[in-house]
Formats: sequence, C-alpha cells, structure tokens
Amino acid sequence: MTPGAVWRHLSATKSVRTARHLFPIPQECAMPMKRKRNLSATIALLPTWLVAVVVFIGTMAWSIRLSFTNSTIFPSSTYVGLAQYARLFSSAKWLASLHNVLIFGVLYVSGCLLLGFLLAAALDRNIRFESTFRTIFLYPYAMSFVVTGLIWQWMLNPTLGIQASVRALGWESFVFDWVVNRDMAIYALVLAGVWQGAGLVMVIALAGMRGIETEQWKAARIDGIPVWRIYVSIVLPQLGPALAAAGMLLAMGVIKTYDIVVAMTNGGPGNATEVPAKFIMDNLFGRQNLGLATAGATVLVLGVVTTIAPLRYAMHVRGKARGGVR
Repeated sequence: MTPGAVWRHLSATKSVRTARHLFPIPQECAMPMKRKRNLSATIALLPTWLVAVVVFIGTMAWSIRLSFTNSTIFPSSTYVGLAQYARLFSSAKWLASLHNVLIFGVLYVSGCLLLGFLLAAALDRNIRFESTFRTIFLYPYAMSFVVTGLIWQWMLNPTLGIQASVRALGWESFVFDWVVNRDMAIYALVLAGVWQGAGLVMVIALAGMRGIETEQWKAARIDGIPVWRIYVSIVLPQLGPALAAAGMLLAMGVIKTYDIVVAMTNGGPGNATEVPAKFIMDNLFGRQNLGLATAGATVLVLGVVTTIAPLRYAMHVRGKARGGVR
C-alpha cells in the first residue's frame, strides 16, 4: 500500500490528528488537497465577487456614464460632455452644500476624536460602574441618524426644547435657537453628530489603551510624570493607528451625510445646512434631473477616493516601514 493510500485509509477510519501523527501527509497528496481547498474557497467567494463587480462597480460606471448625458426622468443616450458638471458647479445651492459639508466634516470628525479620547481616558482610570458608563456613552451610536436628528430637533426647538425649559425656570433672556438660526444651524448638526459618534471613538481608543503595557505606566509614575502628560506624550502616540481608523470611518460617514440633515433642518434655514447628498436626492427624486444628480454623485465618489486614498497609502507605507525594521 502506498503512503498516500495509508493516509487516506487512516483519515477515514481514525481521527485526523492520529493520522497526521503516525504518517505525515505525503507531498503528492498535500498539493492536490491544497489546490482543492483553494478551488473551494474561490467557488464560495464567486457570488460575492459577482455582486461586487455588477452591483457596485457596474452601477458606479453606469452612473458616471449618465452624468455625461442629458438624462431627466429616464436615462438618455444623448451625450452632452461636461455640461452637467458645468451646470452643477454654477449652482449656488451645490456650492453652499460643499461649504457646509466641509465645515460639518472638520468639526464633526475632530469633535468626535477629541471627545471620544477624553471619554476613553476617563474610563481607563478603572472607575466604578465602568461597564454602565461605557454602555451609556456608546448607546447613541446604536441609534440611526434619523432618531438622533429628531431628538436634537426637539431639544433645540425654541418653543419646546432647552430654551423653553430654561425660560420657564425664570431666565427669560436665555437663547438657544441654533436649529432655526441661519448662522448657527450647521453647528447644531455638528453638536448632534458628535453626540452620536463620540461613542465609537471611545470604544476604539479604550481598546487601544487597554493594550498598552502596564510597565510604561509604572515607569512614568516612578518618574513623577503627571497623568495628563502620560496620556498626551505616551498613550496618544501609540493610539495613532486606532484613531486613524476611527477618523476614516467618521470621514466616510461625513461624505454621505443625509439622514440627520433631513430629520433636523431639511437643509434650512435657506441653504444653511444643505449637503451634497441631499442635493443629489432632491434632483434625483424631486426634480427628476437624473443627469445632474449623477454628476453630483460622481463628484462625491471622487471626494471619497481623495479622502480615503491618502490615508490608506500612509497606513500602507507605515506598515511596510515597520516590517522593514523588523
């Protein structure tokens, strides 16, 4: 009996572990088995690849194609070149939406990172009821942006929310009308977004802090370094990859911001909180302008690529550098 036949017989009659112990896998049997596993994995992943190619890449390419046509309610094959893009960037509403999403994105991402880091540092001090506080801080992230928007719309409503409650206590001059104030409405969106997103950063940062060796803390305490300096000079640099991943997730959410705007302000007052995603949806379903909507969507795709690609490249270079050092 050949070694391969012995291996197959033992595999069928005894445990695989016993068979491996008595007879190592012959080379002529190992290669076909490896190829068979690779083929099985390829077949299992084939539907996912087809979905990725057809649904994502295919529809993206189709949308980009429509952005060069004069499509309105239905798709058209009439090529108009860059006319839709010229019309897009001549629209004051689109330019206002880009300005608003830039303000919202910078403040939202930086606010979530800062508040999330502070919450993680507070919980990292082994306080009592840590699990309870961690659940409370993370709970807003479990809500949808629609629910968050409705909650903060009520809280910031001058006639029903915080302003009305404070004035009912006797402080008649108190004003907190951000949601209806043209100059402050975008900051009301930032406030609601940070309230929801800071919990995600907190969890990621806290997990990174728990992975830092205790010897570093002991050495810092022996040297008499203040706690705040330990977090700023020792802990924070080691959380770079974790915070970068959290920032990437938040930045991707900024590009497609839509739900919270519709729930809180519906783009108002005026165009004070108009964002690109809402502009696209309004032109796609409200004004039946498919060509202009797909042009805006294409610009958003380019925005996502230009936002994520540098971060991914920096992480790749950093990983290769670490690998080279090792």
